[in-house]
Amino acid sequence: MRIRDPIHGTIDVSDEEKAVIDSRYYQRLRHVRQLGFGDLAFPGATHTRHAHSLGAMHVASRVFQAVTGRSTLPSEVRARFSAAVRLAVLCHDLGHMPLSHASERIAPARASLRLPPWLDAVAEGEQATHEDFTAKLLLDSSLTPIIEQRYGPLGITPAAVVGLITGARAPQDPGFSHAGVDWTPLLRAIVSGELDADRMDYLVRDSFYTGVNYGRYDMDWLISNLNPAVKDGRVYLALSRAAAFAFEDFLLSRYHMFVSVYYHHTSVNFDYMLRRYYEEAPGEFEIPSDPEDFLACDDVALWYTLRRSKNPWAERISTRRGFKLLAQFTERDVGYDLEVLRSALVTGGFEHFTVESKGVLSKYFSEGSGPSLFIADMSTGRLTEVARYTPLYQRYSGAVRLSRLYVRPDQIEDARNMMTRLLGQAVQS
Repeated sequence: MRIRDPIHGTIDVSDEEKAVIDSRYYQRLRHVRQLGFGDLAFPGATHTRHAHSLGAMHVASRVFQAVTGRSTLPSEVRARFSAAVRLAVLCHDLGHMPLSHASERIAPARASLRLPPWLDAVAEGEQATHEDFTAKLLLDSSLTPIIEQRYGPLGITPAAVVGLITGARAPQDPGFSHAGVDWTPLLRAIVSGELDADRMDYLVRDSFYTGVNYGRYDMDWLISNLNPAVKDGRVYLALSRAAAFAFEDFLLSRYHMFVSVYYHHTSVNFDYMLRRYYEEAPGEFEIPSDPEDFLACDDVALWYTLRRSKNPWAERISTRRGFKLLAQFTERDVGYDLEVLRSALVTGGFEHFTVESKGVLSKYFSEGSGPSLFIADMSTGRLTEVARYTPLYQRYSGAVRLSRLYVRPDQIEDARNMMTRLLGQAVQS
């Protein structure tokens, strides 16, 4: 089967992949927006996790083919590894909740999913994440036998796929070794790492649909400079030094997309109001832990609930009556005191809220996890961890912080006048 995509052109789909795509769990992603409330700020941003996952699978295949084209892997081993990586990337977003990340705060307890103990090593807390739900759907739902039947003959199990997505080590050998060399780090890096297929697709896709240029980078040059690098019996993803500047451009593209698109003040505004709705109307909308019930938990279901709700935050969201942005500051701004502004708003009787958005250049670097990407000197074979090679990591090692004050719409003019007087006095003093 072939699918036409506005970003990548023609995407080829195997019979095994088609069976997964045709499943109800994958089709559910047609009703989960990629950018949540993003279309309120960028009207064209109505694309879905369904399209993104197809595109990411295509990118993963391009990366894998480029890398293994410089290896001695036998064709049958290469085909099995490729099928596993493509399946992992295709399924990596299955567990996303309505409006993407916005609803994770009401996810059920992780324990209610009854995941196998070997996944506890990568657990992020007591509350389930979208990766936990993805693992549940792959390991214990009506999708599981589809994967077993279609991919079993290839030697690929649901547990092996979950391992590539989460980074957890399954108790059974996933079968990603050849001739005594473990290819797991490289395969994992394509699925989730510094230069993974997920990021490579969503940057260009989100840039295209939002109509901005920040997410554009030289994908072709990056892919053509990727190589396999063997270190201590394991194979890692390595980028030639010739493409180091292109990688830095990729990093900056992601950084600028976070500041300008993912943390756009309108999206942040409505995310906060959704949080207040969840807090003030507990139980009105829930994320079910049962896989079959999860099938009906999508953006459509949430919007239906919001429109019927009598909660004032739900009414504001459903009628697009957000609060107005009064002020925003980054960690580099000086000459203001957020607490003084908030106190003045309280004293003046203004209904308001404050939101702080925080993002980092790389979660992998900040968490101190093992390197998922090396820079390779092709003339000497020397490998350098990308975080040590690229100065951008040091420059942006701290989180970017966007502090914002929002005020009720009918009070915005008075609030702006108050803030102007207050900041004017602060500057004069």
